[in-house]
Amino acid sequence: MRRLTTIVSLVAVATLTTSLAPGSAYASGGHRPQPGWQDFATGSTSSLRGLSPVSRRIAWASGSGGEVLRTVDGGRSWQHVGPPDTAELQFRDIQAFDADHAVILSIGEGTDSRIYATADGGASWTESFRNAEPAAFYDCMTFFDHRHGLALSDPVDGRFRLLSTDDGGRSWSIVPGDGMPAALAGEFAFAASGTCIVSTAGRNAWFATGGGATARVFRSADRGRTWTVTDSPIPSGPSAGVYSVAFRDSHHGIAVGGDFAAPTSAPNGAAWTADGGRTWVAADGVPGEYRSGVAWTKVPGVAVAVGPTGSDITWDGGRSWHRFETGSLHGVQCTNDGACWASGADGRIARLTLG
Repeated sequence: MRRLTTIVSLVAVATLTTSLAPGSAYASGGHRPQPGWQDFATGSTSSLRGLSPVSRRIAWASGSGGEVLRTVDGGRSWQHVGPPDTAELQFRDIQAFDADHAVILSIGEGTDSRIYATADGGASWTESFRNAEPAAFYDCMTFFDHRHGLALSDPVDGRFRLLSTDDGGRSWSIVPGDGMPAALAGEFAFAASGTCIVSTAGRNAWFATGGGATARVFRSADRGRTWTVTDSPIPSGPSAGVYSVAFRDSHHGIAVGGDFAAPTSAPNGAAWTADGGRTWVAADGVPGEYRSGVAWTKVPGVAVAVGPTGSDITWDGGRSWHRFETGSLHGVQCTNDGACWASGADGRIARLTLG
């Protein structure tokens, strides 16, 4: 999304304590641990919105100035492993598969939208896609597994454009647009946290929009070949809409957003679905402010949302939210072994603990 190309961002690492039992009765008001952020140092001053943790020990982040960061020791130390001669690019999204393999996406008009892949921990990179369509602007990407993925562009000729890969990001092709519903006037996606398009293992994918008359969520059950679209209750506008979506399975999802230009006021700024995104319900207790990233933790029903004015947690699957921190963060991701990471500004890294 073009309006976000100059936003400053921040990276944070978050780890959930393993003592949180899946059967804990958080939704019904049982004992709820207190979340908090613990800071680390990265040695980076870049705006880091791209984030892809693999495990508690391995994580990658990417951002402005051609920056790509990698840790293999749980965030205690970070290596700068960005591609050479890319200081003019903003790597707003990254997908890492392990300590060696990762794919990064840079945003921007025309040829600024690019994709690179590495198979040696960032020691070398191969450019696998460079946009040649002046009207395209790639915002984010997602992977179903180690081989199959999608990258999302703002509309071209009245429809959102997609790229697909079936070789782990080493090559990409444009998905035919006949399975994509028409875009609304002014509609686009937000390149805020690398989570404007998401997927689950298998064939399900979703992407979120704003900018038009209605903020919408598109969904696909065939790895992006065909799509349906549903209105969300999150308000839309020139800089407002759904900024981030997260699905814990094929049915249960959360959407967050608001208005970047008015970050302290976001009525109906969060919503949830229990039917795979066919219908969305506004949260009863919303964060109330603009949120640019959301992710499910490994604890059932528990998710975290972040934004420039604070962080919130839900214990009941997104139906209500509770503020626990007021610092600036912009994206959040969690791993299968219970570690969660968030993104924000100035190379900051923090760990989220539930004590």
